[in-house]
Amino acid sequence: MKINGERLWASLMELAKIGATEKGGVKRLALTDLDKQGRDLVVGWGKQAGMSVTIDQIGNVFMRRDGTNNALPPVMTGSHIDTQPTGGKFDGNYGVLAGLEVVRTLNDLNIKTEAPIEVAFWTNEEGSRFVPVMMGSGVFCGAFSLETAYAARDVDGKSVGDELERIGYKGTQVPGDHPIGAYFETHIEQGPVLEDADKVIGVVPAVMGLSWYDCVVSGMEAHAGPTPMHLRKDALQVATRIMQEVVAIANRYPPYGRGTVGMVQVFPNSRNVIPGEVKFSIDLRNVNDELLNTMHEEMLAFIDKTRGESGLKISVERVSYYPPCPFHPECVDAVRNATAKLGYSTMDVVSGAGHDAIYAARLAPAGMIFVPCKDGISHNEIEDAKSEHLEAGCNVLLHAMLERAGVV
Repeated sequence: MKINGERLWASLMELAKIGATEKGGVKRLALTDLDKQGRDLVVGWGKQAGMSVTIDQIGNVFMRRDGTNNALPPVMTGSHIDTQPTGGKFDGNYGVLAGLEVVRTLNDLNIKTEAPIEVAFWTNEEGSRFVPVMMGSGVFCGAFSLETAYAARDVDGKSVGDELERIGYKGTQVPGDHPIGAYFETHIEQGPVLEDADKVIGVVPAVMGLSWYDCVVSGMEAHAGPTPMHLRKDALQVATRIMQEVVAIANRYPPYGRGTVGMVQVFPNSRNVIPGEVKFSIDLRNVNDELLNTMHEEMLAFIDKTRGESGLKISVERVSYYPPCPFHPECVDAVRNATAKLGYSTMDVVSGAGHDAIYAARLAPAGMIFVPCKDGISHNEIEDAKSEHLEAGCNVLLHAMLERAGVV
């Protein structure tokens, strides 16, 4: 049993026209007019496939194909259709349209499932217009309140609540009042591991946890010429010691240790002035709580040591924490079984990026399926994937969902 790969590709390319950029990517930010157009297109396709549609109060959309026993909770798949400002055609969109293609294939073959099948797309996964990220699925699982989400504003002061109302996607169902029997999410890897290993399917046993920090090193700005080296209070030189330690800590905990400094602000940022203050971000990741906490403690200990040695004021604040998310063994096995049945090359890939499946996993058994993307590039207009890989991932999704939903 196989899906129609050409139809899946055509749907992806049709959706990609909405918000298309000159470089071949997509800019379709959450709750904009373009997002409304994308939502309307996908909902229309779902209705054409005979699916009923439910929208909840945060704008999450659930498209349902009935089973023979609708008392059973649905086997759900999905992702998101909002993009980054310089996004690609596949991030998120593939997961939604792969689910739609599963339903179309079941219709073509007149296959009935015992449990209902649902395809979801979640509001504001990217977090590029409104924060927090993964907003729709986060509200759905109770990670934060509907009121908090409604109050979030973009750079122009427009709120989530008002924008949902404006585009016509503020539904009536209370978020979370929607059962899930199992959840699968199909996604491009957004990294280079599968392509480097020449594998078609990534079985995802877990998503890394992440810990984000804001660090500020305060010294004293002074003239770069007259001030001797031994009398300087150079905030940048002290900050770079911490930055290098962030990378060193990650390298001490392979294979899933990650350490990144991605944002740096130097004051006064002048060529001939010794930096007086440096603000920078720290991003630590690993696959389980124990390792991530060890990395956290080592970083704090190093900062304490550096504070004492340098005599400079150093503050660090944890601003976000997402615990590691192991996926349910039965859903992971369903993906393995489908991959083996179909004969695709495979390997385990722990996800380093966040996905809506993290929040879905708090409420139901969940799993993910990865396929390669060119050069591991995502969140970029040149994001690309092979049609045959996308088809393979959708075939795995089809069989994994059928294992959980049951064929009548």
